Amino acid sequence: MSLFGDGLDAAVQKAFTRPAPKSAPAQMRYLVKQLKGTKAVAQMLRISQRTVERYVKDQIKKPRPDLAARLENEVKKRWQPQIRAKARQRAATTDGIVIDTRARIGYTAPIGTTDDARLRHLTVALPPQYAARLFDAQQQGAADQQLQQIAAEALKDVYFQDSGRRAGSLEEVRFTDIEHLEFDL
Repeated sequence: MSLFGDGLDAAVQKAFTRPAPKSAPAQMRYLVKQLKGTKAVAQMLRISQRTVERYVKDQIKKPRPDLAARLENEVKKRWQPQIRAKARQRAATTDGIVIDTRARIGYTAPIGTTDDARLRHLTVALPPQYAARLFDAQQQGAADQQLQQIAAEALKDVYFQDSGRRAGSLEEVRFTDIEHLEFDL
């Protein structure tokens, strides 16, 4: 489970204008329409083609918990791609993104400063360039560690250095032991 990747996806999903299909047969019909056939859906969900056909015809209505989770995940991945793209574009160009986190945050600084990492709860509005970097890295399949590094750089710039107005000698921000992480557009 990717903490940063899932958090970015959840933030984008808040921009949806219509709810995704809720029932298993409706979700299955949506996937069949998107992938243009029951065979592709069956392979993707690792079930038989006949099972997919039975869901489409409402002969089966309640999937196993593991199948229900995979089904919901695949539908949400494909739901309203244009709305998703517009939300990402708006965050990356004009609005930025808000990060709400509770984590151990510290920094590397010159001797004589209180640079020990401590548990902090921060809600910080990040400028569009950091939103763009996060979404670009996510699109390119970046690991959670890389997304965490980008978020740490953003917190260093926005929270600790106040966009260059203070703490100019700050070298690196350590962003670890994440208890809570949420993004909002």
